[in-house]
Amino acid sequence: MSFKQVIVVRQDLNLPKGKLASQVAHASVEGVLHSKRDVLQVWREHGMKKVVLKVKGEKELLELRKKALAMKLVANLIHDAGRTVVAPNMLTCLGIGPDEEKKIDKLTGKLKMV
Repeated sequence: MSFKQVIVVRQDLNLPKGKLASQVAHASVEGVLHSKRDVLQVWREHGMKKVVLKVKGEKELLELRKKALAMKLVANLIHDAGRTVVAPNMLTCLGIGPDEEKKIDKLTGKLKMV
C-alpha cells in the first residue's frame, strides 16, 4: 500500500518561489500534526512522498477541502500571516493527507503539478 501527501496551491496569487515553498511547508507540517500515528509510520517508511499541485483560485481550494473532508482525509487550509507579500489571513494552500495514494488520487488525480 502506497501513501502520500498532496499540497494544493493557488496560482492566482503568483507567489514568489520562497513564499510558495514556505506555505507548502506549513501545509505539510499541519498534515503531520493532524494525522494518526499509524498512518505517519507507514508514510515515513515509504519515503514520505509529497506532491505539489495547483488550482486557479480560492473557490477551487475550498471545494477540494470540502470533498477531502467528506472522504475522511486530513485537509488543512493554510492562511498567511501577511507580513511579506500577501494580505493578512490570505488563504494560500491546502494540505491533504498523508493517506493512501489511491484515495488521494481520486480527489486530486486530475490536477496539474506546480
